[in-house]
Formats: sequence, structure tokens, C-alpha cells
Amino acid sequence: MKQSTWSSVSLVRHYKTLDCEFICHTPFDIKMGFSHIFLRNKTKITPVEIVRETQRLLLCISSDHGLKQEEKKKEADLKQEKKAAAALAKNIRALKSIAYGNDESSAVSRACAQLTEEFFRENTLLLLIVCLPKLTLEAQRDATQVVANLLRHKVQSRLIASEYLEKNTDVLDLLVAGCGNMDMAIQYGEMLRACLRHQSAARYVLESPAHLKKFFDYIQLRYFDIASNAALTLKELLTRHKYSLVPEFLSKNYEWFFADFNSKLLESSDYFTRIQATKLLGHMLLDHSNSAVMARYVSSRNNLRIVMNLLRDSSKCIRIKAFHVFKLFAANQNRPSDIITVLVANRSKLLRFLADFKTDKEDECFEADKAQVMKEIVALDPRDQSYE
Repeated sequence: MKQSTWSSVSLVRHYKTLDCEFICHTPFDIKMGFSHIFLRNKTKITPVEIVRETQRLLLCISSDHGLKQEEKKKEADLKQEKKAAAALAKNIRALKSIAYGNDESSAVSRACAQLTEEFFRENTLLLLIVCLPKLTLEAQRDATQVVANLLRHKVQSRLIASEYLEKNTDVLDLLVAGCGNMDMAIQYGEMLRACLRHQSAARYVLESPAHLKKFFDYIQLRYFDIASNAALTLKELLTRHKYSLVPEFLSKNYEWFFADFNSKLLESSDYFTRIQATKLLGHMLLDHSNSAVMARYVSSRNNLRIVMNLLRDSSKCIRIKAFHVFKLFAANQNRPSDIITVLVANRSKLLRFLADFKTDKEDECFEADKAQVMKEIVALDPRDQSYE
């Protein structure tokens, strides 16, 4: 085997020769203002070196060099891979200790800064995403926590992670695809949502219709982990960056977005999909930053039809969520004539429904909103030109 290239086996052997077992840094080292991880042979290595060793191990377990035929792997090769995975789990625990601190000491900003810089200098995040399914559940949890921490960590007021994600959108491609993996949806979803806190990452996903439409598909699946994770991710995408990115996106993509949102989610036969979509619709339309989008949505007769059908849903929870959207139609003082026609035609039914409509617990705000909606419906007159 040539020494000039790192193969799966050579990486494991290289790591093994270090005879390393990471031990958490001591309070003395914290007081000195620098965090170290000690090896069994008492050699100190810095956070930068731990990241580099982690990257080598990730390359090892993700690579098939010298082990091309999986079915013909020797027992020794499989043992070496297991050792590499075990060593990687220890490394990830060491990274977590630096990022979060431990029972004896808190995290040190200088060490965290070094860790963050080195982690995003190379493609360590990409390798970690690829290798995540090969780790134990505990190592996966540790890795997810490390990534979440480093993604929000600033180094000299710079969000290094944001710059990295802007240049390495393939990381986001992998995470979006991973959210449809039955075994890994939760872990990949947590990582993706941590990335979406950065506006550059959220913009990339929103401006890639294929990515966004995948979440419309994921949320409809019968696998709860995938569906619930998709609901959380959609909410993050469509509500976090609400003062610039989201209103701009919804305005530019109104037609296809709400056509798909209505037909695939609000009108779904699946209860979980309907309730999550109704909640999300309320979050979007009731936010003042989306006022222009809201005005457009409540001017559509088809949207009114869908929301009125949700008011008749067998689930009281969905009916309540739908009411908070319906009240926007009733409160609109610039109603198109076709909206007035529908409301007047259904006035008696709506008033009877609203009179009996109550929440499980006394809610003064809900009752006040309901009274105002009823007042608006009673006052409707199709001959009143002010509504035209």
C-alpha cells in the first residue's frame, strides 16, 4: 500500500499507532485559558488536531479504497472498520466536551473558536453527514449536538458557518435528501434546521423548488419521524427569516407555492398533514411581515372554500386553527365581490356554527375574535358598493 494516499486500512492503522484515548480537559487547563485533550501517552493535542484526526477517521469509514467488494471483505477489515468507528465516537465526544464543556468545567471561548475555524476550514461537516448512519445512536446524538453548537458559534464576530454553507451548498442538498431517510430523518432534520438559522442556507433551500417540494412530500408520509421532522423544518423555513427572506419568497412564488400547499397539505386526507398545514398557514398569514401575502390569500374564493371546509373538520383542534385563518377573510375590508357572495350565501350556517363554537378552556381573546367575526358577517350586504 502506497503511503502517499490514505486508504481505509492505512487510516485505521495510522490512528491505532497513536494509542489514543481522549480524556476530558481538567479545571487546571481551563484556568490557564486553553482547553486540551490528553492522550493516554500524555501527549497533548489541540482542538485543531482533534478535528484533523476526526476528519481522517471519517475519510476512513466513508471510503472504499482497497475494499471495493463489500461482500468479500475480510473479517480483519470489518474489525478495523469497527475500531475506526469506535475511535471516531471518542473523538466526537471530545469535540462535544470542548464545545459545551463538561461536568467539571465550562467551555473555553478560545478553544471553541479554534474548533469552529478548523471544523469549517475543510469539509468535515460533509464527511460527518455522509458517515452519520455508520455511527452508534449515542455518537449520532453527540455529532448532532456538536454541529448545532458550531453552526451558531462566532469567531471574532464572524459567522464562519454561514460563509461555509454559502460556498458548500452540497451539504444542504445531502441534508434535505437525508430528511427522507426512515432511520436518519431526526438527526439530519436537526442538523438541517441548525443550518437554516443562517439566512444564506434558508435562501438556498427556498429558492430550490425541488427541495421545498420534497418537504411537501415528506410531511404526507406515514412514517411519523419523517412527517413530524418535515413539519418542523417547513415551519423553520417559512417563519424564521420573516422580515426579508420569507415575504420576498412568498410574493415571488405565490402561485405555485399556495397551489401545492392547498392541494397537497390543507386538503390532504391525512389528519397529521392537515393539522400541521393549518397551524403553519396561521403562522404565516397572521404575521405582520406577510401582510401583502395575507391580503392576496384572503381575496381568493378558492382559499375561502378550503378554509370553510376546515371549519367543518372532525378534529376540533383543526377547526380552531382554521378559525384563526377564517377571521382574516371576515375582517378584510376590501373583500372582492365573490368573497362577499360566498359569505352571504352561507351566513345563517356560519352564524349558527360560530354561536356554538367554543374552546375547551375559557379564552377571552377567542370569544372576542368570534364576536367580531359574527358582527362582520351579520353586517355584510352584497349591494354595498364599499365592499366591491
